[in-house]
Amino acid sequence: MNKKINRVAVLGSGIMGSRIACHFANIGVEVLLLDIAPKELSAEEQSKGLSLDHPAVKNRIVNAALQNTVKTNPAPVYTKKVLNKITTGNFTDDMSKISTYDWIIEVVVENLDIKRKVFEQVEQFRKPGSLVTSNTSGIPIHLMAEGRSDDFKANFCGTHFFNPPRYLRLLEIIPTPDTHPELVDFLMHYGDKFLGKTTVLCKDTPAFIANRVGVYSIMSLLHLVEKMDLTVEEVDKFTGPALGRPKSATFRTTDVVGLDTMIKVSKGLYDNCPDDKAHDLFKLPAYVEKMEANNWLGDKTKQGFYKKTKTADGKTEILALDLKTLEYRPQEKVKSATLDITKSIENVKDRMKVFAAGKDKAGELFRASFFGLFEYVSDRIPEISDELYRIDDAMRAGFAWDLGPFEVWDAVGIAEAIEGMKKYGHEAAPWVHEMLAAGHTTFYKVEDGVKKYYDIPAKSYKAVPGTEAFIILDNLRANKTIWKNGGASIIDLGDGILNVEFHSKMNTIGGDTLQAINKAIDLAEKEYRGVVIGNDGANFSAGANVGMIFMMAVEQEWEELNLAIRMFQNTSMRIRYSSIPVVVAPHNLALGGGCEFSLHADHVQLNAETYMGLVEFGVGVIPGGGGTKEFALRASDEYKADQIVQNVLKDRFLTIGMAKVSTSAVEAFELGYLQQGKYSITMNRSRLIADAKAKAIELADAGYTKPVPRKDILVLGKQGLGIVYAGANTMYSGQYISEHDKKISEKLGWVMCGGDLSAPTEVTEQYLLDLEREAFLSLCGERKTLERIQSIVTKGKPLRN
Repeated sequence: MNKKINRVAVLGSGIMGSRIACHFANIGVEVLLLDIAPKELSAEEQSKGLSLDHPAVKNRIVNAALQNTVKTNPAPVYTKKVLNKITTGNFTDDMSKISTYDWIIEVVVENLDIKRKVFEQVEQFRKPGSLVTSNTSGIPIHLMAEGRSDDFKANFCGTHFFNPPRYLRLLEIIPTPDTHPELVDFLMHYGDKFLGKTTVLCKDTPAFIANRVGVYSIMSLLHLVEKMDLTVEEVDKFTGPALGRPKSATFRTTDVVGLDTMIKVSKGLYDNCPDDKAHDLFKLPAYVEKMEANNWLGDKTKQGFYKKTKTADGKTEILALDLKTLEYRPQEKVKSATLDITKSIENVKDRMKVFAAGKDKAGELFRASFFGLFEYVSDRIPEISDELYRIDDAMRAGFAWDLGPFEVWDAVGIAEAIEGMKKYGHEAAPWVHEMLAAGHTTFYKVEDGVKKYYDIPAKSYKAVPGTEAFIILDNLRANKTIWKNGGASIIDLGDGILNVEFHSKMNTIGGDTLQAINKAIDLAEKEYRGVVIGNDGANFSAGANVGMIFMMAVEQEWEELNLAIRMFQNTSMRIRYSSIPVVVAPHNLALGGGCEFSLHADHVQLNAETYMGLVEFGVGVIPGGGGTKEFALRASDEYKADQIVQNVLKDRFLTIGMAKVSTSAVEAFELGYLQQGKYSITMNRSRLIADAKAKAIELADAGYTKPVPRKDILVLGKQGLGIVYAGANTMYSGQYISEHDKKISEKLGWVMCGGDLSAPTEVTEQYLLDLEREAFLSLCGERKTLERIQSIVTKGKPLRN
């Protein structure tokens, strides 16, 4: 389908409508956001003598909704600059404007009659061929299009975004019998590539896929709580990160989303799925009904399963709800032998067998909940989906599960789980038994680097559609790893491109990761064409191994620490000055050394959700892997571009001095971590390694030549030091920074200004690297620095530069 989406109209500015509008603005699309005009004046409007026809009054609802959305945390926009892409208006005056828009998304209240009235207006003004979709979470899609024209029906379907649209990756596509098949293909591709979504094709069944399975899972837990006499804290501890779920787990997530939302969906499923074997599970437990009656709906009503309060001494305390007494009490520590065992197991899949065999409450809850879930999802095929992988995709992307239900089942063992299910009164669907009888023992397998799923009608395995555009390192590791050590691996991506994958905790950087980068560049310079530095972990890199630095500093092994920092610097410089292109592919956290590698790459191919920064000030040091040198170099280029040197120095200095971390890839550019023409943004994280590989090939094909080390870096010497020292003294005198912070600031300024040179001078990169290393080492000898590093290491916080 030859369609282009340049302009999108969003009808309805509530929580979802405003956020959907913001996300389209994030990707550069022009957005028209409309809502109803008020029927009554507010007190403020009356005092100003305004009428209902005044533009400010007519757009009050939509403007207030958008403003409130922009204030939320986490932010719905990559940067507030994208808001200029959004124009607001009202249904009365501005509905006719949709005639020039390519895609019209309805996000009004969940009422079929209201939605039909909106679509009646849409039909009057839309241009033929424009897309029309509804973001409903439960109303049958086909009912909304009744009475509309053939062109409307052919270009209409459901597009169910999950909240918040910027961060949750699921986009369910729900066609009707009249939807043009090419439109479905277009939306599946557009959502994936441009909106960064995992697009899942759904049938027009109650709650579609993710909410059908997700709410079943939650409701099952709500009933098990009573049956097993579990506390709120126990459930959240047992169903959180150890299980590959978000930290908010079950009850905290319900508080964030809103208990009323969960109740609404569960009641809808109870009413609309009378033949569901789990029908009675969608009834609310008595304690949930009481919470609803008390209006304890979660964050929106200031209390739900948890309640934030102040202690007598003014400290914030989060209380937990006692589900028996319905009174709030201090949270209790949760202990579990099963959880203790899983702490040493990095791979989530490997933890599943531990949970399944657990002898305590954690193991019992796992079996009681997952054995029921296995039965439920196997029974939902073909009702909600013909293919099992769509259910897993929906749960990973919509509920942020690391593993979908069938993937967990595989990890436990299909046959083993079936035996366990019988003891809990559950039975797998007939097709699962037929699959096992035919000798197929897993739902998924990897062949030649391609992930395949068991296709039930064909009774054989097929490649998961759409993944041909992805490079999943998990699928290549077994057969394509050409070198590895304790902290990193080198994987052959094909077409002459190597990939360096970190696999240390939090992907922190130590000697083994530096060794791997240098080894990959050595190999590529001899036999290959380029190198990608990227991984499929939760984070690209949380920085350097602070524990290692701390031990060397405590033992006063200064020569060894000097060599370690020199190796770090040399690796950054090797990334920049190798004879082959090096592309760095950051995502999520790219802090400290992870950021420094990006600063030196030939190209940075980063995910839109990348939180990049030089955060070393928080530890009591300056960036020591070339980051300080690089900011001095970039400041020099701006000096020469006739920028005001004082402003340039201040901006670059403060980015490091305030440990600024970008909240998106776009903001990483605004903070100076990325350079124009040397970075690209990948919206869909699953495409990141493939896009980075393509960029490495592009650079190689363009005749990549080795850059020449810089010898023309202009530093300001005493002129710049005066600015830095005066600023640091002012901040210290005003008690905004500590004496140690003042010292770090002066060391940073010393490097960025090239020392106390008598006049602005051009210096080499190596000159600045030597200053950087000396400053870093001197700060490591400071007692205050060691105290900061020790507090980070002993408290178990992420190890960063």
